[in-house]
Amino acid sequence: MKQTNWLLVLCLFVGLSCQASASPDDEGEAAWPFFAFCMDTHDTKKRTLPQQAEMLKELGYAGCGHLWPNKADTRAETLSNAKLRLFQVYVRVNLAKPKPFDKKAVAEILPALKPHKTQLTLLITGGKRSDNQLDDKAVVVVKRIADMTKDYNVKIALYPHTGDWLETSGDAVRIAKKVNRPGEVGTMFNLCHWMKADPNRNLRAVLKEAQPWLMAVSLSGSDTPKEVRSGKGNWIQPLGHGSYDISAFLNALQAINYSGPVGLQCWGIRSDAGKHLKQSIETWNVLRANSKSSNRVAGD
Repeated sequence: MKQTNWLLVLCLFVGLSCQASASPDDEGEAAWPFFAFCMDTHDTKKRTLPQQAEMLKELGYAGCGHLWPNKADTRAETLSNAKLRLFQVYVRVNLAKPKPFDKKAVAEILPALKPHKTQLTLLITGGKRSDNQLDDKAVVVVKRIADMTKDYNVKIALYPHTGDWLETSGDAVRIAKKVNRPGEVGTMFNLCHWMKADPNRNLRAVLKEAQPWLMAVSLSGSDTPKEVRSGKGNWIQPLGHGSYDISAFLNALQAINYSGPVGLQCWGIRSDAGKHLKQSIETWNVLRANSKSSNRVAGD
């Protein structure tokens, strides 16, 4: 009888431990929640925000990101109505301006973002690419934004973007370290921008450096980094298109134990968003199911 009780306790402990470690946050969200962003910018159907929410729900996405603060509150409402999450709102920061960001616009949307645990995702311009002489100014601005968002459960993710001052994952990590607010300010890794602009071609090393600060990643179908950097490859396509091995990228994420949100980059895909989003999530579901079966790590 005593042995049976101990076995029961052990089973309960193991079960609770597995539940606690299976998700990336304290609320039990599944690992790698999959959301779309920039899916509306080139949608030939020009869907309204409610129509986009309905489409994403029907296709099986966990939610989406939203470009710029304008109408972000409406986006949040339409996603809430569809029981979806607003994962990110993208905000421009220009270090060359006296007022680097639109403080009023950011402040106005924060109450709507709170229920979604939205990340405010910063694209930072205003200087030569990767110029660390602007680091101190960037740190001040990022801290100022983080101070605004903290009470709303809104975190800050630094978004590396080709051609911007903050262009590479290494740039984002450098600023996140200097801001030094773990859990509040982190980074995002964007596969397409790593392919296009990052001089560090060792993907494993880039992800390992980012791992302590990594809050989100994005991917898409693509040709290989070599083809993209030569100008001969297409760097943003629906999943299932292109010569690049996306499954190997997922294995690289597993190697650093990443379990956070995964965004589908859709910028520039000029077609019916419903069609390419359907293709991408069908491919994603297959990739996700097979992601543990290979140890390949992607690179050039």
